Amino acid sequence: MGIDFEMTMNEFLPLRDVVFNTLRKAILTGELKPGERLMEIHLANRLGVSRTPIREAIRKLELEGLVIMIPRRGAEVAQITEKSLRDVLEVRRALDVLSVELACDRISEEEIGKLKQACNEFERVTRTGDAATIAAADVALHDIIVQATRNERLVQLINNLSEQMYRYRFEYIKDESRHDNLVHEHRMIYDSIVNRDKEKAAEAARLHIDNQEKSVIRQIQLEQGNPDRKRRS
Repeated sequence: MGIDFEMTMNEFLPLRDVVFNTLRKAILTGELKPGERLMEIHLANRLGVSRTPIREAIRKLELEGLVIMIPRRGAEVAQITEKSLRDVLEVRRALDVLSVELACDRISEEEIGKLKQACNEFERVTRTGDAATIAAADVALHDIIVQATRNERLVQLINNLSEQMYRYRFEYIKDESRHDNLVHEHRMIYDSIVNRDKEKAAEAARLHIDNQEKSVIRQIQLEQGNPDRKRRS
């Protein structure tokens, strides 16, 4: 098992939570790949801990749907499937549309300035080719829009979905051929919000998610070696 991630200690968190956060991040960023076995003794040796916090972390990851238990094989990183992708993105699409519509009404001039800066920063980091940095810039941009809604429940819902969403976002961002499209889509969303045009903002938000879904499904089908992938995508 090619483990190449490190555990960062946090004096304010119990060891089991540090291990859990480390493994979850490794799964979300693809350092632990779909289908990869999570062998307790190997992980414990690599992270320099006992098997107990590893076992507890794996149980929590299973509850989040990031790990599955296979009879006679043990724990494995859950596959990214078309069904799981569509389930998450159906919800995210609706929340993103609501977010941009509310932002059209409620965003402040200061936040518009921050959103413009975030668009510029995202465009800049796409040139680095560093998927983790690009994903972080993407999250920061969308967070400005969500916060501009002034709706605490909506913010909470999106935060609850964010960990699952990050996994699919990361898969999308790894496809460098889509970076110019992402920059353009962000500009469309920004322009629509600046113009307080709810209809165009909603249309741009839907397009943003639709393109992500198509791209990641295409990647899933390529990885599965599905001979029908071109026809269906």
